[in-house]
Amino acid sequence: MNEQELRTELVRITKKLEALGFSHGTAGNLSAHFGEGFLITPSGFGAEGLTEDDLVFVEMSGQSHGRWRPSSEWLFHRDIYAQRPEFGAVVHTHSNAATALACLRRDIPPFHYMLALLGGDSLRCATYATFGTQALSDAALVALAGRKACLLANHGMIAAGKNLAEAFRNTIEVENLSELYLRALSAGEPVLLTAAEFADAQQQFVGYGKPKQ
Repeated sequence: MNEQELRTELVRITKKLEALGFSHGTAGNLSAHFGEGFLITPSGFGAEGLTEDDLVFVEMSGQSHGRWRPSSEWLFHRDIYAQRPEFGAVVHTHSNAATALACLRRDIPPFHYMLALLGGDSLRCATYATFGTQALSDAALVALAGRKACLLANHGMIAAGKNLAEAFRNTIEVENLSELYLRALSAGEPVLLTAAEFADAQQQFVGYGKPKQ
């Protein structure tokens, strides 16, 4: 995508997440890697009234360009792109189920094979740090190691992907798995897949969603 297309897609997905109930008020933020930096939603903005011109371009140095300040969470967006070059987009939300689990500071264990779509046999919860700080970014990077998503203790969740479409799908998957895990916990302690069972599921996903050879 060129810059204008990325801006349009960022606004579209921001509004879609709000319509799905994943974002509330001004909470949450989205970004897309572009050139020598990234485009990100502005600080203090919700989906309502957001336009392509409101998005902020941030250089990897931290220098921002635009009429608004970048999201207060721009640090972990920048650091994710720097450490994980396979990612082209990052979504951060305070969606209900994921945030509820984050407030319990619980990892999601291998209770369901769909965790494989997010890169491993668990979804980690990062240690707590104040929002908008380098400490939070550092904690998120640890929790994201080998994964496409993580929870943020007493805060929310992060999902990333090769592009905005994949980051959006991963966001949906995190919330769905969080909701299922909370429901399972309400009835007892879920039976976890064994390492062998999970490895078999991962193998089944090798060609998942890819064109026929």
